Amino acid sequence: MNYRTVRLESAVLLLVAVVLAAAAPAHAQDAGALYKAKCSVCHSDDGSGSGATGKQLGAKDLRSDDVQKQTDAQLNDSISNGVGKKMPAYKGKLTDNQIKGLVAYIRELAKKK
Repeated sequence: MNYRTVRLESAVLLLVAVVLAAAAPAHAQDAGALYKAKCSVCHSDDGSGSGATGKQLGAKDLRSDDVQKQTDAQLNDSISNGVGKKMPAYKGKLTDNQIKGLVAYIRELAKKK
């Protein structure tokens, strides 16, 4: 392999690393914005469900042990397929990656409690 090829490959790898590093915080911000747009009406900005709509519907506190002890797959299922008659299903309305981002965001809410 010649020096020029090694430099080109190094530059490409560096570019990929920079793009991936920049995408991670953007994904977290997207999940926060998505949560505020789709979830906070019932679950409140802090995940407590303490707002008027949340209290009326009996929305769960997403920071609670009952919610946080669920696996990511269980939370993913709840978001995808809805819960009972009160929480709508988001499968087909959100992408799989958006739902995964919401699950991660819900995990972060418990850390802010």
